[in-house]
Amino acid sequence: MRTRGRGPDVPAPDRPWDEIVPGLWMGGHEFRRAAGRLEFAVVRDEFDLVQTLLRLPGHGPDDGVEHHVWPIPDGPLDGTQLAGVIRLAQAAGEALDGGRKVLVRCCHGYNRSGLVVAHTLMRRGSSAEDAIRLIRARRSPWALHNDLFVAYLRAGLATVRLLEELAE
Repeated sequence: MRTRGRGPDVPAPDRPWDEIVPGLWMGGHEFRRAAGRLEFAVVRDEFDLVQTLLRLPGHGPDDGVEHHVWPIPDGPLDGTQLAGVIRLAQAAGEALDGGRKVLVRCCHGYNRSGLVVAHTLMRRGSSAEDAIRLIRARRSPWALHNDLFVAYLRAGLATVRLLEELAE
């Protein structure tokens, strides 16, 4: 099962972040400009809440911006990591309900951020398939190319978490 791809077959995105639904953005720490040069995506105060799944020093956000950091791998997650993803999705949904602008980010803004954004959308009534399709249409066809994360979404994160905790 393919869990990640950061080689030449998986290109960096063309933009630092993209709006998936009004107020909910997905992005990463690096992107490629039109000239092909890789650049860092640094968050300042563009968002009210930033959720970071891969933390890199110097990538923001500014002081005063609410910042949730929950580093997870782009691979199999244990029960504690899955619980954190579920909490991030809940916080993102609550922020959206409050009219706040949310960014969920990881390295390129494909897999880890996609897992949180998709779960946020599912908590708001989308099916897993609709959430995945929307994310790929709005962010990149490379979004959620981690087959394991897609399987997690299709099974439901609460179910996967329970199974992981039973296995531990």
